[in-house]
Amino acid sequence: MAEHIGVIGGGIGGISAATYLASAGYEVTVFERNEQLGGRARVLEGDGFRFDMGPSWYLMPDVFERYFGHFDQTPDAYYQLERLDPNYRAYFKDGDRIDVPADPASLAAIFESYESGAGDALERYLEQAAESYEVGMEHFVYTDRGRFRDYLDLTVIRNARGLSLLRKMDDHVSSYFTHEKLQQLVQYNLVFLGGSPETTPALYNLMAHVDFNLGVYYPTGGIGSVIDGLIELAQTQGVRFETGVEVTAIEGERGDFTLHGANEVVDEPALVVSASDLAHTELELLDAADRHYDHDYWASRTMAPSAFLIYLGIEGTVEELEHHTLILPNDWGPHFTEIFDEPAWPDDPAYYVCRPSATDPSVAPAGHEAMFVLLPIAPGLEDSPEIRARQRMQLLGDLESTIGVELTDRIVFERWFSIDDFATDYNAYDGTALGLAHTLRQTGPLRPDHRAKGVDGLYYTGSYTRPGIGVPMALISGEHVANAIFEDDR
Repeated sequence: MAEHIGVIGGGIGGISAATYLASAGYEVTVFERNEQLGGRARVLEGDGFRFDMGPSWYLMPDVFERYFGHFDQTPDAYYQLERLDPNYRAYFKDGDRIDVPADPASLAAIFESYESGAGDALERYLEQAAESYEVGMEHFVYTDRGRFRDYLDLTVIRNARGLSLLRKMDDHVSSYFTHEKLQQLVQYNLVFLGGSPETTPALYNLMAHVDFNLGVYYPTGGIGSVIDGLIELAQTQGVRFETGVEVTAIEGERGDFTLHGANEVVDEPALVVSASDLAHTELELLDAADRHYDHDYWASRTMAPSAFLIYLGIEGTVEELEHHTLILPNDWGPHFTEIFDEPAWPDDPAYYVCRPSATDPSVAPAGHEAMFVLLPIAPGLEDSPEIRARQRMQLLGDLESTIGVELTDRIVFERWFSIDDFATDYNAYDGTALGLAHTLRQTGPLRPDHRAKGVDGLYYTGSYTRPGIGVPMALISGEHVANAIFEDDR
């Protein structure tokens, strides 16, 4: 019998780790507490509408090609992609609107129309972003560097030249552009990293290359179809999935683990990979003596934002919205302050609207639109039906005013999801929607390691460890933890 590994959590990191391990000959079972696999990338269906509940942007197609290629497969054998053009639409609350084209040269012309010299500045910015991406992915993302001494390698030192490892994103961006709207356009994707311009290292300017050069895609059927593809691929490698099974405690050590459920033993594997929320694993699934990261540690961390999500089925069309639309205030500084520094429900928020039915009619009944509104908020805020109802009224009113279209009276389907739901459904610390933010103090070797420090034979994957937040990063995190197990077994 191959050595048996139990994976806790059927999110993308858990599926990825399980697939790599099963492909190498291990016997792997994934235990997911919810009835759906995919973790935060679940699907909500109702009254003929279909929504991606979490991730909705398909970015970094090269990462997916690399992942499937490891198993001699290609993504198009499992789902089909359509490149979006424009990448997204941005509404500013002063009445301005910018459609961000898929062609970087066309985008440069738009930048130039706002600020003399900004077109050339964008070209230079994207050249550096491309270099950051190439070097960063090869030497700092695909290569797992979990110790500070890993950065003393001469290859790393040579290739790290030109990477802005210590500078802040807002300082880096302002050295290229002075117009606030242009600064917002090249920094909005920090939300995907769970950070703010003042706390995220400038290294993550590579996200501009991801967005403007590599492009934004839509997998037919939504991100849910990607999850279906990942599950199918995993099963071809021999991974077993058990849904509706919650692990409530981890006992033992390498070669002799017991995974407990509420009233029974769930599994007795030789090794354990936890893809569950890492804070939950350490604080709730392990005995106090086995923990490395205690309550004080998590209280001192910067968590990525939570979110208030409103899933809507709308009668008629909403052509004023693109597939991806950003709603940006004239000054987004106060909203970031309300997320990271002085936690509060925002008064004048920046937020995101997804309208997948603009590209894929199958996600809504004929004559209707499927869309959702995502408001980033501080984790740990008080969350109640009354607060949600008040915020919902404010948010939809702001959206209607900004795009100039009435929506409320056309709603035929509506669901909400917020802080308490993230905590309940995903065991998310403080109800974070994403995990551990990408700040300078929480990047690279400063993130939790793939090997649990308190229990031999227990490993971690997902958005709390390296390389970090996002669907592509979760795929790579699964590879990293599998490689750690291969190394330890050797």
